[in-house]
Amino acid sequence: MSKSSDNNGHGVMIEAHGLSKFYGPFAAARDVTFSVPKGEVVAFLGPNGAGKSTTMKMLTG
Repeated sequence: MSKSSDNNGHGVMIEAHGLSKFYGPFAAARDVTFSVPKGEVVAFLGPNGAGKSTTMKMLTG
């Protein structure tokens, strides 16, 4: 996760590259990559067990 600047000069607030979390052999999240520009409103959507909470826990520590 890093803060950087995107191509149009607006900053990137959150950036993740290749995040993965395994519980033994089970992949709760695999190779998650995304960026959120400053000022954007985003949501994680998906079915139960898709890795939404796990991804948020990886981002927040």
